[in-house]
Amino acid sequence: MRQAIAATIAALEAHRLDLGHRSIASLFDDDPSRFDSYSARLDDVVFDYSKHGLDAHALSLLIQLARDAGLETARDALFGGEKINLTEGRPVMHMALRNMSGKPVHVEGADVIPDVLAVREAFLSFAEAIRSGAICGSTGEPFTDVVNIGIGGSDLGPAMAARALSPFRGNGPRTHFVSNVDGADIADTLAPLDLSRALFIVSSKTFTTQETMTNAASARARVAEALGEAAIGDHFAAVSTKLDLVEEFGIKPDRVFGFWDWVGGRYSIWSAIGLALAIGIGRKNFEDFLRGAHDVDNHFIQAPLEDNIPVLMALIGVWYRNIWDYSAHAVIPYDQRLGRFTAYLQQLDMESNGKSVRRGGEDTLMDTAPVIWGEPGPNGQHAFFQMLHQGSEPVPVDFLVAAEPVEADRHHHALLVANCLAQSEALMRGRSRREVNELLRASGMKKPDIDRLGPHKVFAGNRPSSTLMYRRLDPYTLGRLIALYEHKVFVQSVIWDINAFDQWGVELGKELCSTLAPAVIHDDSPTDTLHPATAGLIGWRRSLKSAQ
Repeated sequence: MRQAIAATIAALEAHRLDLGHRSIASLFDDDPSRFDSYSARLDDVVFDYSKHGLDAHALSLLIQLARDAGLETARDALFGGEKINLTEGRPVMHMALRNMSGKPVHVEGADVIPDVLAVREAFLSFAEAIRSGAICGSTGEPFTDVVNIGIGGSDLGPAMAARALSPFRGNGPRTHFVSNVDGADIADTLAPLDLSRALFIVSSKTFTTQETMTNAASARARVAEALGEAAIGDHFAAVSTKLDLVEEFGIKPDRVFGFWDWVGGRYSIWSAIGLALAIGIGRKNFEDFLRGAHDVDNHFIQAPLEDNIPVLMALIGVWYRNIWDYSAHAVIPYDQRLGRFTAYLQQLDMESNGKSVRRGGEDTLMDTAPVIWGEPGPNGQHAFFQMLHQGSEPVPVDFLVAAEPVEADRHHHALLVANCLAQSEALMRGRSRREVNELLRASGMKKPDIDRLGPHKVFAGNRPSSTLMYRRLDPYTLGRLIALYEHKVFVQSVIWDINAFDQWGVELGKELCSTLAPAVIHDDSPTDTLHPATAGLIGWRRSLKSAQ
């Protein structure tokens, strides 16, 4: 396998030298129907990858690379419930959480669907009871606000999705998300709320996560102070598997919803971790959200690699990361409600594939996860797009845009789409020095000024981008978008031979924080055993505090 991969990589590198002399725009000159040949479709979703420095030979080599790496076998192992998370000895089966087919899904020989359906029914019924007012707070008033307390996968996914799907809230409660241990986060969130009409969801599988439990304790203290200790049971729910700790906190057993070890945190939005989202958008919309992801699962399993959208997304990423040596990748949604989508993808991609050790424990043979970054498009155009157009290193871009708006002015949306399409074309085409000179001459500028200003207005172009376009951003579509990126990340992990489902790098900082916390909290705690740099900063902090 290694020899085959090495040979295909060498062929790709050689072909890159040939393609490097061709601009993307010139590929359209040779094939005006290139859009049709270099786009893939899934119902109303189109993945346009025509504006990349790719030709048929490069694509065939990339597909061969996927086969050399054993992608199809790895995909079967993923969906077959094998323990592909080797370092933790676990299957990876978040896809079972959104399985809407009714067919069995086996993990370690047992069908998990009955348990999945039971938990889904429990938390969706609870969500509907909150929305309808059948379950109220301690004063008998229905809840107007839901505050999810979590961090990482217990926050990023639900927070992103709740914002993206805000038009589908109807008469449901407002949703808020607290994750930062910085006290400003919970203080600012709670300040405008009527605590007698607020429900808190503590999302922590172990019920020991430091940031989450610190915020949960603060919220509990505020509720107890405002409404009395007896009100705790009426104003808190939990997503956790540690029933003893949850009970000790004061949460009623029928308000605790669990999930399984085969669900990783950054893949948990499909589980009861999505409770706040389910309360926000209601049962039907949440089920549509699941259904969209399930349909992408089927596409990923069934579509030939050449027409498989997550496979193509992954291979294009490998093409630029490993063959062109580009170290960053931007995701730019032209949708204000997808304002947290790229932040969500940062965890999904970089926590999954930010590894330098292969599955067998050896150093990786190829560079892995690029830096994922981005913001909604129109604001980005007036900020970092300068670098995208004229920076010294090209950054491949994913553009996301809906054909139709949801609860937005159609004229505004038409301008939004026009901006998206213009940016992708401008990145590809650029503007040559000759074109600049002609434009400046036509404006009446004299030659000395043209010579002075001209170089600054040249755009190299040839900057690659993909576009994902879909009818509208509804729950079904958001489910599809997330699942597309999930499977893209998995495909890349197979090619790079890394475990996408552990996150040991996250643990190191947690361990050090536990060690350092006493010295930071207690000014009389000794620091002589700490690293000199850390001890120096703690000492400086103490001096700043004492100067107040």
